[in-house]
Amino acid sequence: MKKLAILGPGVVGGSCAEILLRDADLLERNAGEQLELSYVLARRALPDRPYKDKVVTDFSVIEHDADVFLVIETIGGCGAALEYVRRALAAGKHVVTANKQLIAEHGAELLALAKANGVSLLFEASVGGGIPVLHPLSQCLGANEIYEVRGILNGTTNFILTQMLERGQSYESALRDAQARGHTEQEPNADGGGTEGAPRAGRGRGPAGRPPPADVEGIDAGRKVCILADMMFGKNVDPSRVRMTGISAITAEDAAFAEAAGMKLRLLGRAVRQGQALTVFVSPHFIAGTQPLAPVSGVLNAVEVLGSSVGAVLFSGPGAGGPATASAVLADVIDIVRNPGRSQPVSWPAEPAALCDPEEFESPFFFRTRLSKEACEQALGPVRWLPDAGAFHGGFTEKTTRRALRASGLALDAVWPLLA
Repeated sequence: MKKLAILGPGVVGGSCAEILLRDADLLERNAGEQLELSYVLARRALPDRPYKDKVVTDFSVIEHDADVFLVIETIGGCGAALEYVRRALAAGKHVVTANKQLIAEHGAELLALAKANGVSLLFEASVGGGIPVLHPLSQCLGANEIYEVRGILNGTTNFILTQMLERGQSYESALRDAQARGHTEQEPNADGGGTEGAPRAGRGRGPAGRPPPADVEGIDAGRKVCILADMMFGKNVDPSRVRMTGISAITAEDAAFAEAAGMKLRLLGRAVRQGQALTVFVSPHFIAGTQPLAPVSGVLNAVEVLGSSVGAVLFSGPGAGGPATASAVLADVIDIVRNPGRSQPVSWPAEPAALCDPEEFESPFFFRTRLSKEACEQALGPVRWLPDAGAFHGGFTEKTTRRALRASGLALDAVWPLLA
């Protein structure tokens, strides 16, 4: 029998606890051993929960119980969660987490600490939620040189953009809808990375004047693409050095241009190998309908990997939600129980990776402007124009860089890369 402790009884932690209690026989069969939920760390008693007799409010109870085999961290953030994970690993306890901020910012340190204490730290749910991504990527693509990892890494932004393109909703209306359905991050505008190109006045706030959620501003996707880059390239990508541009500046005109082009408008996180360095960024993209990521809509997430031998591989599915994320968390638990001391993903060094400036990333770009088409073509060269949307012109450049577009001196209201 293996004793487990859960830190945090929120959406994911609560789902993990309920599955451990409800599906004990199934989990025992898959793990080869009985899994006992011994503790749930919470701020207060929870008399209405089915695990009310498991609740403790002091982490030291878990820390000093030598029989606790594994700790599941679902608190989130890098405050108490970081402290407790450090203490659990130092005490010789395995740890499973879904905390993308924790792994993106402190993964190298915590993996080294786990190795020093002979235990495992697994975090499958930190990137894809319920999608099995990290294990297949780390275990099944070892014969490939990876050229790029890119993906739709946040269900909230994908839901909003789908509503704008397919139902004609405004950004503000789609954001309200996402918040009403519980799709947005609970913690608004959490730290963890800068944002490029501050939205225009009035577009940088959510309904009722609240700051836009971290996922809408690209921070959530940014943390996830950092973890993917860490694992796939063996580099330590610091989220604070990654340019993260969210979707709050996207307009109904942009959606109309995408529809006219037969394309999708999606928020992508990308990590691209460029020699010994990486270009890592988050930005809205126009995506051609022939691209594997194009059909991914609603709250679904997807990760696409480009390798030297396998070509393009796509992983897609539900990227969020309590039960889906808990499924990935408990799969990690089962992996550790079945392979104690041997279930460890690849690690990455503590030294920061060399990053290229996304301003120099070469791509065709979509742009929106009120300027004359003649002025644009004179400064940019050939442009593939789309039908006008209201007072705006929109079109695609040939391959260029953001820096070159800025140097043109043109007043471009939007500039998004094209994935074709």
